[in-house]
Amino acid sequence: MTAEVSVRPERTTGSDFARLSKKIADHGLMARRPRYYAIRIVAVSALYVAGWTAFVLVGASWWNLAVAVLLAAAFGQVALLAHDIAHRQVFRLRKASERSGRIAANIGIGMGYGWWQDKHTRHHANPNHETLDPDIEPDLLVWSQDQARSAKGLPRLIGRSQAYLFFPLLTLEALNLHVSGLRALADRSLKHRLLEGSLLVGHCAVYLTALFLVLPPGMAVAFLAVHQGLFGLYLGSVFAPNHKGMPIRTGADRPDFLRRQVLTSRNVRGNWFTDIVLGGLNYQIEHHLFPSMPSPNLRRAQIVVRRYCEELDVAYLETSLIASYRQALRSLHQAGAPLRRTEASAT
Repeated sequence: MTAEVSVRPERTTGSDFARLSKKIADHGLMARRPRYYAIRIVAVSALYVAGWTAFVLVGASWWNLAVAVLLAAAFGQVALLAHDIAHRQVFRLRKASERSGRIAANIGIGMGYGWWQDKHTRHHANPNHETLDPDIEPDLLVWSQDQARSAKGLPRLIGRSQAYLFFPLLTLEALNLHVSGLRALADRSLKHRLLEGSLLVGHCAVYLTALFLVLPPGMAVAFLAVHQGLFGLYLGSVFAPNHKGMPIRTGADRPDFLRRQVLTSRNVRGNWFTDIVLGGLNYQIEHHLFPSMPSPNLRRAQIVVRRYCEELDVAYLETSLIASYRQALRSLHQAGAPLRRTEASAT
């Protein structure tokens, strides 16, 4: 079940992607950036430690809810770092990547590294494919009108108003990550299940003990809700612009690697601050084409990729962060249309 998040693109001789790959290599953009990641690891670790130190120092005070906001940002940055580690952007060796990934994900934020790695690998192989991409399974929301027509249970109930509920539901994303990681332990194909489970349970035990040891019960629950809710909202807001609202493929509709990645991905315009907050995932097109490319190289790669797509007449979408959310919400609203029509006809 645990596969490296390093999708192997089709490298047919003379293919469009092969020519682009050569251009990228000639620019040295696949070269590792050990200094960048050393600084980033230290900075994220310092933010994480500072957050928990502030939590202890502030103690039993409602001001600790402000610390919960800080820790939500710290957890989000740890998650983004774990993402880069899983893609082998940070460490060359697989074992070093796995160990570091489990430290960041399982221990640091309570996310099952093995479960997430497998899921993310399948997403990269077939982004926005209705049956092959686990990120658009109709487990809570519906992503297409076909899914809406066959929806049952919660997706059918929520789908009618899912565009309005999308951001509120993101506050549950952290809980979903924790629960999904624990549920995956029942899958015998998951490698290192005992280690994964021990680290996850250990994180939860230490986290909850710290909360209820330092804070009164009511305050601890409030801290838990704010921290985990904002952590989920942050993660969801980072990943939502990448593919939501982009074309969804079905059946055998699987074009060549370059078009499969470019036409289903969206970039977000910004500056150095955007790069930090979104962890480089604002260059989603380049990231999907070259998953193991260090994130600080993506900005330079964008120039090469965009120019190449223009030469091939392949649509390349880049927009603002707000516009990306607008497109995603519009797509969700359109996907739920059959459920609203059914409700209207019933009344």
